[in-house]
Amino acid sequence: MTSFPLILFCLLSPLFLLACVQQGQQQGKGRPLSSGAQTSDIQIQGSQIHFLEEGPSEAPTILLLHGARFSSKTWKKLGTLSLLSKAGYHAIAMDLPGFGSSERTELSRKDFLEAFLHAKGLSKVAIVSPSMSGSFSLPFVASHPESVWAFVPVAPASIPRYKKVLEGSRVPCLVIWGEKDGVFPVEGAKKLAQLFSDARILVLQGASHPCYLDQPDRFHQEMLQFFTKHR
Repeated sequence: MTSFPLILFCLLSPLFLLACVQQGQQQGKGRPLSSGAQTSDIQIQGSQIHFLEEGPSEAPTILLLHGARFSSKTWKKLGTLSLLSKAGYHAIAMDLPGFGSSERTELSRKDFLEAFLHAKGLSKVAIVSPSMSGSFSLPFVASHPESVWAFVPVAPASIPRYKKVLEGSRVPCLVIWGEKDGVFPVEGAKKLAQLFSDARILVLQGASHPCYLDQPDRFHQEMLQFFTKHR
């Protein structure tokens, strides 16, 4: 014959477990564990722009651009998004207009980043800008220095075009270049750094044009130290 305490235990156990689950859900509400980068899209003047986002939105924001052969996924695969998030930053890697999953836009490259920041409600960002994306970042840094708390150009394009408007910029700058860059010779690092009043050059020995792929550990280490100094 089944004892009364055993029957009571069987009846109450499911209720007890349910209460524990509900309590755990309430305690975790608004504080979900990180599950990696979130995929999002935003409309900018009728064009859908794709981006990945990771880290607390209230933290300093770092905007990751990309070269012509790459996309936002490059920074996810390389671990950059996760690294920045764990370091306490709000990291955004976007597909520039006409690249990756982003649609083309009628906005000029000169005006696009301003429109993106406005659409996202961001007032100030740090920018990491390799290769082709220099045609987006360099004019933005020149025109809106108050909106950029740090700048990491990585062998960017369009330096000669924006040389005059960038000269004397006070935006903190870490110029990164691959020693064996076959697209833009490493001599361009010094020419770019000279345009900024607060700039440092990092040449990754033996690295090619996408030097962050050749030496990701060194690239990440130096970039984090730079951001820590200026955040």
